[in-house]
Amino acid sequence: MRKKIIVQKYGGSSVANVIRIKAVAERIVSYKNKNTNVAVVVSAMADTTDDLETLAFQIAKNPPDREMDLLLSTGEQISCALLAMAVRERGAEVIALTGFQAGVKTDNTYTKARVQSISGERIKKAFKENKIVIMAGYQGITENNDITTLGRGGSDLSAVALAKAIDADVCEIYTDVKGIYTTDPRLVPEAQKLTQITFDEMLEMASLGAQVMQARSIEVAKRFNIPLHVRSSYSKEEGTMIVKNMDKIEDIAVRGVTSNKNEAKITICAVPDQPGISAIIFNAIAKAGVNVDVIVQNVSHTKKTDISFTVPKPDLAKALKAAEDVAKKIHAGDVLHDKNIARVSIVGSGMRSHQGIAARMFDALAKAKVNIEMIATSEISISCIIALEKADLAVKTVHKAFDLQKAK
Repeated sequence: MRKKIIVQKYGGSSVANVIRIKAVAERIVSYKNKNTNVAVVVSAMADTTDDLETLAFQIAKNPPDREMDLLLSTGEQISCALLAMAVRERGAEVIALTGFQAGVKTDNTYTKARVQSISGERIKKAFKENKIVIMAGYQGITENNDITTLGRGGSDLSAVALAKAIDADVCEIYTDVKGIYTTDPRLVPEAQKLTQITFDEMLEMASLGAQVMQARSIEVAKRFNIPLHVRSSYSKEEGTMIVKNMDKIEDIAVRGVTSNKNEAKITICAVPDQPGISAIIFNAIAKAGVNVDVIVQNVSHTKKTDISFTVPKPDLAKALKAAEDVAKKIHAGDVLHDKNIARVSIVGSGMRSHQGIAARMFDALAKAKVNIEMIATSEISISCIIALEKADLAVKTVHKAFDLQKAK
């Protein structure tokens, strides 16, 4: 009879210190003792990646991406080795592997590499030897044997990709919260833990600022229908299952509220209103390696128009330079930017079959005197760009407006 295979991923807060590492080791061994094959993906210990980044920028103004990946990948290797030692102390056979030892192959995009394949052979061999596998997350190797990292939150992607490679029954994502909430419970104490959420909803929430899971990992889980269980490493309580479909989905219009304070807005003024100009602008931004999010173009009455768009705040400098260069090329006006913005969004698959959701959100924000600068929508989400200082108020207001304190 085939043993159950489980992949567990532990975030940085779950392995933040010796006490936490020992607690995680106890949990891992307890699963192994239930006649289960266990593969574990681990993040760097809390704050390690930030500390390494800070160190790099003390050395160089613009550290090269290749060497940054080489540096940052060491954080996961430290926690991987320590956790394996803690598991062995508890009498279990274990092997610790870096991402590249485990066969994680990526493309050549340093700092944001995409996983191309994972060979599960070494992990399956370890299972046959009755070993637990501890794998360093967030990292892989190119065909030229260069180390790459998968972007912030990349250990989630490592875990999901590994679950696919070894045909795991479930992938558990352990964090410092008890599951997926209707919004950040640290901001809104009345926020409710959801027992289930769909891949589509979770992907939208992750893309719009919810920091529980990396959006790319949800995409992979959805593509291969890998069940995900988001739960706390601090308790044995059941968390939130992320699934393909839910029953009674039409009864729930809005499932959650997110905020993203890590965006900036760029406006190119007096852009010539003629065919092909937008393509020229956004091709230039794309070539700079920047993802553009919300785009708003004003209606032109003078054959000139303003185009505003948002970008991730860490990419603002690159985006600004590209925008200024292209503005000169097309004979546009000034290029303005604003770092003091935030995005507040509502998400729910039930929006497809409910009317008046946008009006209800806008009305709630108006009553709270929150001005909306830009609006973006998808089939299952509505986002508003607002002043950064109003972000927390907006989240609380919208959460209450949709009675999410009663959600399950």
